[in-house]
Amino acid sequence: MNSLGKKISETRKLKGFTQEELAELSKVNLRTIQRIENSKNEPRGKTLSLICDVLQIDKADLQELNELAQSKTTTAFVVDGFFLILLNILLVGVIGYLTLPLEANINSKVGAVLLSFFIPFFIVHFTQKMRVTERILKFGIGWVVFLANLISVQGFYLGLNTGFRTWIFSCILIFIGVLFYGNIFFKTEK
Repeated sequence: MNSLGKKISETRKLKGFTQEELAELSKVNLRTIQRIENSKNEPRGKTLSLICDVLQIDKADLQELNELAQSKTTTAFVVDGFFLILLNILLVGVIGYLTLPLEANINSKVGAVLLSFFIPFFIVHFTQKMRVTERILKFGIGWVVFLANLISVQGFYLGLNTGFRTWIFSCILIFIGVLFYGNIFFKTEK
């Protein structure tokens, strides 16, 4: 619920109004009141004035509260973006560390394959409501950057040779595959 809808809902409840009563007193459609309180609509202009008049709250205070919430949303977006960049670097770094050295033993490579399955499995578990494409963009973009870097540094053929010989391509395919198809492991409630 956004701060504007939340404030309207809280004030309505404090005043002892139902949504139906607020709609009737403010001469605003009930469905509009419901959508505002559920953050599906944002009241503007006359609608906001009518609701504020009935609830006896200052329209300017509500709008200021909404602007503050939007600035927090921008800050959260920047922090989330920074966290996702660090997470992608960490994921690529850990699996790359286990597989990329040519002297890496079979235990390290099997560990990398297992991590390539279980890490995205838990990502899918905690992001089941997220669309598949969004999940891949957020948590798989590190692999795209890694592959581009591998090919640009070593060249196409040497990069392919390194990727297949060190099992990193297998790990990438498993990782992206679980991110993409991981929802089949979980029963979704509708």
